[in-house]
Amino acid sequence: MIMQENILKHYKSTGTYTYAGAYKNYYKSLPDTIEELSQLICSQVIHRATLAEGNTNANAHLIYGDMNKFPWHRLRCEDDILLSAVAMTAELFRLDNKGFHLEREVQNKIVVTCRYVSVLMSAILKAKGIPCRSRAGFAPYFSENESGDHWINQYWNEKDKRWVTFDADGFFEEISLGFNQFDIPEHQFDWAAKAWLDVRANRVDGIRYIYSDGLGTNSLKAIIRAIFYDFHALMNNEISYKFQPCYIDGKFENLSEADFQEIDQLATILLDPDKNFDKLIDIWNTNKKFRILNSPLVGDSDN
Repeated sequence: MIMQENILKHYKSTGTYTYAGAYKNYYKSLPDTIEELSQLICSQVIHRATLAEGNTNANAHLIYGDMNKFPWHRLRCEDDILLSAVAMTAELFRLDNKGFHLEREVQNKIVVTCRYVSVLMSAILKAKGIPCRSRAGFAPYFSENESGDHWINQYWNEKDKRWVTFDADGFFEEISLGFNQFDIPEHQFDWAAKAWLDVRANRVDGIRYIYSDGLGTNSLKAIIRAIFYDFHALMNNEISYKFQPCYIDGKFENLSEADFQEIDQLATILLDPDKNFDKLIDIWNTNKKFRILNSPLVGDSDN
């Protein structure tokens, strides 16, 4: 694949969440292979679900550490306070001044979810000069009957001239996944745009797409969130879970068919973000509806 230089330059650049700041040289010093780097980053974090399940299920063999050692007074999820790569890195150094290492104790790990692992991976690879982007969609490989919301990464492999999709958020066995987590085949991930268009066209039952909010949110109401996570991430603005366009936030039932058709158009463009890069940039620069966000501390009355 011949990739335009402006696209690769865009994905080498950073945004608020992937800016390396004072840690740029440190990030450069970390392993260069995706496998080693992913294993290292996964050794610094605990997923909130893993912490909640304790030493059972995926952690039955303590691959993520002994959850009984996690301090009772710590937050059970630090997504709300460690939004950026710099924030996560600073906290990891505060907890253990040796920095990122494979033997980090459970009590010195941070509790973050997939979006945060993806942001940290993007920040590190960008610091190394490797084009990288976070992507949001749904992972069908965690459950047989449903596809849960999930963030992964893509980096540009200069040798093979292609984007390589990988998932750094877990120690997965290839034998159980059926594929390599560091080179995920296109069809093994449910991309937000395709999921949206498939459900809209009644090609797929939307009930399989789940947003992990504990409320059972599924189908288009779940996918609409991933659409805007993915769109913003492709523009180097990896918004967190509580960030959504103001006109959508808490108003899904009030959206009109015209609103849905506008998102159909965005989704169609997102199916091939490289081919449609100029269109994405134009939407980013002109469509205020898609960019004016509500967040935990910003609501309708503030916009």
